[in-house]
Amino acid sequence: MVERKEFTYSDLEQWLDQHRVTEIECLVPDLTGVARGKILPREKFTEDRGMRLPEVVVAMGVTGEFPEEGPYYDVITPTDRDMHLRPDPATVRIVPWATDPTAQVIHDCFDRDGRMIPFAPRSVLRRVCELFQYEGMEPVVAPELEFYLVARNTDPDMPLKPPIGRSGRAETSRQAYSIDAVNEFDPLFEDVYDYCEKMELSVDTLIHEIGAGQMEINFFHGHPMALADEVFFFKRTVREAAMRHDMFATFMAKPIAGEPGSAMHIHQSMLRKDTGQNLFSNPDGSASREFYWYIGGLQKYVPAAMALFAPYVNSYRRLARFTAAPINIQWGTDNRTVGIRSPVAPPAARRVENRVVGADANPYVALAATLACGYLGIKNRIEPTPECKGDAYLGDYALPRSLGEALEKLRAETALAEVLGESFITVYTEVKETEFAEFMKVISPWEREHLLLHV
Repeated sequence: MVERKEFTYSDLEQWLDQHRVTEIECLVPDLTGVARGKILPREKFTEDRGMRLPEVVVAMGVTGEFPEEGPYYDVITPTDRDMHLRPDPATVRIVPWATDPTAQVIHDCFDRDGRMIPFAPRSVLRRVCELFQYEGMEPVVAPELEFYLVARNTDPDMPLKPPIGRSGRAETSRQAYSIDAVNEFDPLFEDVYDYCEKMELSVDTLIHEIGAGQMEINFFHGHPMALADEVFFFKRTVREAAMRHDMFATFMAKPIAGEPGSAMHIHQSMLRKDTGQNLFSNPDGSASREFYWYIGGLQKYVPAAMALFAPYVNSYRRLARFTAAPINIQWGTDNRTVGIRSPVAPPAARRVENRVVGADANPYVALAATLACGYLGIKNRIEPTPECKGDAYLGDYALPRSLGEALEKLRAETALAEVLGESFITVYTEVKETEFAEFMKVISPWEREHLLLHV
């Protein structure tokens, strides 16, 4: 189990000395999961033990833009004030691909009065974890992250293609769980595992998924913040390793037409804080009331949280019938057609898997949102619908079909806003509306192909 390291600032300094670090990458995950921040000399980092950045740095869209007016500025001050950033000593990692000894440290965001910036992604996840702790519960999560390896692409107008492997050929057929297909990229994955070992990332199983060049990495279960940090670091690591092998790694939800999309399935369970036992199982091994209430919460609130699980226009291309991605929030045991799956497991490991989340989701936001849905289920004792024992793809769509629809649902759900923070919901939805407006300025090849001479 991945635990949060109990690192102090003194421990951090000793770690930096031990690794003879000369530079520090001071990182802050923004709303999209992009690493923002500064690179400081070791002496400057030790002297200041923190830095300042404008608060809009963690409140921008994927294009780097932010709203020009509206409710956004009820939360973000138009004076562009600073955040005060504090390093989280538990997150220190070496940068294994750097030429000089370099460390990377994730920072938390505070205002000048020492209060956490409520719309920063790590703040939102911390807020949700504290709600569980107050109720005597300890959430445990384990992400499964899918991604594609694609040939280097420098022209955004050109479709992505599978990369060339050791054989000199690109994949042209489905290679689900093929060992030989993974071995095509042995040199790349040797670097990935080497980097992960040096960074002490708790990656587990690597498999080839259904799509051409599509891979999946599983993480060991543990504390939500620790796992969100690991996913954040892993994405940086894989992208860097791929570029060093003349290819790209992408976590787009649907990068290649005709191929399955990429998900971030999140396994989640709950421990009793006093005993450490699984809250989802009764002493006799049967499923507890909390297990069913948690599922009920996911069923009730996941549709409203979809803008957090599927944050881009591209995300909704993945969520289509018979494409290995869910279209509704039915639940079932050992059933991969549903949105909420309960894997077969012994009572101590009973858990719920949210299969709705895309690989493009910010790990901090996605973990906070799925835990918030389950939290509301337990608090409000929400009963789930009857278990789906057949093919859930034969049912109706029960999730938003577009980013615009998802944003409307998120704005309307006050219960989620109370758990995640109203200021976060305001900033997030306003930023996503700005992104959506930018997308709508672009005319796609489909429109030119089918509308140019036919309408």
